Amino acid sequence: MQDKIICLPKRVQPSQDHSSVSNVSQAVASTTPLPPPKPSPTSPATVEMKGLKTDLDLQQYSFINQMCYERALHWYAKYFPYLVLIHTLVFMLCSNFWFKFPGSSSKIEHFISILGKCFDSPWTTRALSEVSGEDSEEKDNRKNNMSRSNTIQSGPEGSLVNSQSLKSIPEKFVVDKSTAGALDKKEGEQAKALFEKVKKFRLHVEEGDILYAMYVRQTVLKVIKFLIIIAYNSALVSKVQFTVDCNVDIQDMTGYKNFSCNHTMAHLFSKLSFCYLCFVSIYGLTCLYTLYWLFYRSLREYSFEYVRQETGIDDIPDVKNDFAFMLHMIDQYDPLYSKRFAVFLSEVSENKLKQLNLNNEWTPDKLRQKLQMNAHNRLELPLIMLSGLPDTVFEITELQSLKLEIIKNVMIPATIAQLDNLQELSLHQCSVKIHSAALSFLKENLKVLSVKFDDMRELPPWMYGLRNLEELYLVGSLSHDISKNVTLESLRDLKSLKILSIKSNVSKIPQAVVDVASHLQKMCIHNDGSKLVMLNNLKKMTNLTELELVHCDLERIPHAVFSLLSLQELDLKENNLKSIEEIVSFQHLRKLTVLKLWHNSITYIPEHIKKLTSLERLAFSHNKIEVLPSHLFLCNKIRYLDLSYNDIRFIPPEIGVLQSLQYFSITCNKVESLPDELYFCKKLKTLKIGKNSLSVLSPKIGNLLFLSYLDVKGNHFEILPPELGDCRALKRAGLVVEDALFETLPSDVREQMKAE
Repeated sequence: MQDKIICLPKRVQPSQDHSSVSNVSQAVASTTPLPPPKPSPTSPATVEMKGLKTDLDLQQYSFINQMCYERALHWYAKYFPYLVLIHTLVFMLCSNFWFKFPGSSSKIEHFISILGKCFDSPWTTRALSEVSGEDSEEKDNRKNNMSRSNTIQSGPEGSLVNSQSLKSIPEKFVVDKSTAGALDKKEGEQAKALFEKVKKFRLHVEEGDILYAMYVRQTVLKVIKFLIIIAYNSALVSKVQFTVDCNVDIQDMTGYKNFSCNHTMAHLFSKLSFCYLCFVSIYGLTCLYTLYWLFYRSLREYSFEYVRQETGIDDIPDVKNDFAFMLHMIDQYDPLYSKRFAVFLSEVSENKLKQLNLNNEWTPDKLRQKLQMNAHNRLELPLIMLSGLPDTVFEITELQSLKLEIIKNVMIPATIAQLDNLQELSLHQCSVKIHSAALSFLKENLKVLSVKFDDMRELPPWMYGLRNLEELYLVGSLSHDISKNVTLESLRDLKSLKILSIKSNVSKIPQAVVDVASHLQKMCIHNDGSKLVMLNNLKKMTNLTELELVHCDLERIPHAVFSLLSLQELDLKENNLKSIEEIVSFQHLRKLTVLKLWHNSITYIPEHIKKLTSLERLAFSHNKIEVLPSHLFLCNKIRYLDLSYNDIRFIPPEIGVLQSLQYFSITCNKVESLPDELYFCKKLKTLKIGKNSLSVLSPKIGNLLFLSYLDVKGNHFEILPPELGDCRALKRAGLVVEDALFETLPSDVREQMKAE
């Protein structure tokens, strides 16, 4: 507009001389583009108005127009367009600030990005198709009889599920079974990465509620703004008038003081203000509804109850704070997004994906390459630090032993029944669940179970029902009051148990072990140095043939052992034994053939040992023995005698009595010479005399025709007797000696030993 207001003189008194009005009008008309002013409705048309005649008519009325615009026109009429612009900018700022503020915009953008990938992921389609079926779809269709024209066809999925605040919208999904199960390696890796992104995003977003707080504040601000606009616009819209009276004190210049002005945009502004009030009212009602939506229910909590019910994925967790708020927001657009997103919050779904990727990675051929024979001479498959148990394992039907180590959340399925030859199962630091059909199979077929654990809760509760189990190995930390532990009391149901090994920190023999004492044949307790007391329960193990009490801080041989008349082997390794005078009581154990008292602090061997005539294997290594009693060699059935790592200086010639001796070791002692009677032990196969103070090796060593292993390293020999060539079973690999000393043998003897 060139002119915002147009003013003309106004007649105030009827008697006033208005003779100059025509002159003024003509002057204005001749010098300005303004349209001729209309006569005032209050002035008589027959009265002529006259003013002072000057040559500044245009400037006079421009000045009067500006003065009246500033003084007489109401501020609302003047600034209405600018108010509309300012209010609009404020509304825009309130609505878009959280999209620009770094703390909130980054969360929104990241959420939208992840949401889109989850929605389009092939794994979402597969996961929902596995848990959705015909029955659930029919149920949804009966519950919701509404139009399907706006539903989204998104491939093989179950019925659409809502969040806590929405009604369920039915949707029919066409499941193509030929493609639902197909998920290549790349898609599997992408889905795996999505699970990790969702976890990290949830962990980060659930910590705060900046988005919710910002949205509430901007909505409240818009409502307040709306109320203010409605209030003052309604009150001031009447101030927009077409004509305005104006008084300007310039009578000396123009001859007039009172003017009547025409606001050229008043009519338009008046209509626009009413339209503006209508638009703002609609926008304000929307803000009021939003405010009601915000406070009607807690938007900082989001429940996936409908999703859990309709998909059968029961472990989808409810979320809170900004994460919940964004899911409520996306539900206003399409609840299907939340349902498909929920798949990536489920550990069950994640485990299924891991299982699929695991099966793709570990094919049957790759698993067969890892097969090996274990200590029990069974064909074993060791799997270490995998993300789960591949289903392809159960295709290796020749498998006899399965060893799982450091694998979390192992689920043994019913398909384990395909392993007809499976007899042994090892679980090392694994959390295992088992299918009921798989448990039935293991109850009938499993013979050996080994469990290594860090926490008692890792002990599988189903192991106590393996009625055909023969060997049980437990390795892990148990409480000192283990006898009161309810879970181990169930061992009494293991009616076929013959071997029990506990490597732990027990302070006494558990009562649960006593309950299976009647059929237990071998028991091993390997402590971590904790003192084992109250061993009277041993007396109840009447059928025990082997007993190992290792590292139990025993200072004496337990008297309860002497009651085990069926005992054949006794191992008291790594205890604190210093005196073994009680050894005389072993004479009542007629079946005792193996006695291991190694790694103790024994200083001497009592003469009573001669009464143990049934002994065949005797181990006194790693003690502090200085003198060997000649009575020791009256145990003439000994085939294995280990006296290494002691302080022995002399070997009695009575050693020649041991005609059955096959293994003899005095490694790391202080022996200076060997008696010739040693070479009367013609069945000797292994002779270890290394790390002593020997200087001469007798030529009579050639009498040991069956000798296949000889250790002489670490002595003071200068030459080896050529009679070693008579030991036809001795090869170079079985001769432990310095290379220089080996060269002292005749060349033909060396060649003989090197020959295969």
